[in-house]
Amino acid sequence: MSRYREWDESDVRIRPNKKGSRPRTKERPSYDKAQTGRIITVDRGRYTAILDEDTPSERIVIAARARELRRQAIVPGDLVALVGDTSGNPDTLARLVRIENRHTLLRRSADDTDATERVVVANVDQLVIVVAAANPEPRTGFVDRALVAAYDAGIAPILCVTKADVADPADFLAHYTGLDFPVVISRTTADDAGVDARGADGSSARLDVAALEALRALLTGKVSVVLGHSGVGKSTLVNALTGAQRATGGVNAVTGRGRHTSSNALALRIPEAPGSWLIDTPGIRSFGLGLVDHEHILAAFEELAEVATACPRGCTHLAQTPGCAVESWAQSPDSPDSASARLASYRRLVSTDETTHEKELGAL
Repeated sequence: MSRYREWDESDVRIRPNKKGSRPRTKERPSYDKAQTGRIITVDRGRYTAILDEDTPSERIVIAARARELRRQAIVPGDLVALVGDTSGNPDTLARLVRIENRHTLLRRSADDTDATERVVVANVDQLVIVVAAANPEPRTGFVDRALVAAYDAGIAPILCVTKADVADPADFLAHYTGLDFPVVISRTTADDAGVDARGADGSSARLDVAALEALRALLTGKVSVVLGHSGVGKSTLVNALTGAQRATGGVNAVTGRGRHTSSNALALRIPEAPGSWLIDTPGIRSFGLGLVDHEHILAAFEELAEVATACPRGCTHLAQTPGCAVESWAQSPDSPDSASARLASYRRLVSTDETTHEKELGAL
């Protein structure tokens, strides 16, 4: 019989099921005692949050997201619930278990025909649209798309033109004459009285004090995000306003495009202005509006929207549309010089012809 022992399996140990024997449930913990923090940056699956803002116990906490949130975008500006080790001590890791309700959400799509949501930032009050007067050249397509995204999200826009010492931005700004949003014009100066905006590499530029003070007044008490091409001076402005040393870069002499220096969005405090945050973002090459309704796009063109009330029902305001009041207004000699260009910009954004779609922020 001994020769059959090698076939005997009576003493085999059966390992327990790793998933356990209890039935699964859809109930989740409420996390009533979770602490609320503000996300200030995201880097390779780790979320940096600030807890107990403006209190003696304020601290920075690093967190990993809970498994049930793995399909949800978590971005700078988000208010989140944190559990576990929220002490902020070195080598500790909290657990991010919930995204609190967002009051605003700046989002984009890959292009105008894509309906996939890509979240940029959350819970911001203002969008600072930054263009350079030259090097790289300003484009109305950038401002128009940013305005549409801002109005669609319920975020107040601010237009900031940098490098006004290099070129006169008057012709560019004429496109937006009479529109209801603040415009700040910034320039570099050789005067020692200018504000030093030193970068991480030691490079330095001095910015006009008056422009910075005007911008600071608009940002005080608000959470704002800076959006623009690489090379227009976003990080330089952020450095001057916050005292940070974000990396700054120049413009490629061949392509006319800025070099990417900021690799991730980062929320920074504005000194001596409680409750004031400024989020610096990497330069964005494209900003699709595939998630925005056409009516919301028209609302971003205030002068067109006012005239469009006289259009017939169902008017698309595209070329050769019968009875279009906007077309008549754009061709009228009594309209502003920028009327035709503004109507052309609107039509590019809502065109259904894929060959005329232009998703890049720098498009004319």
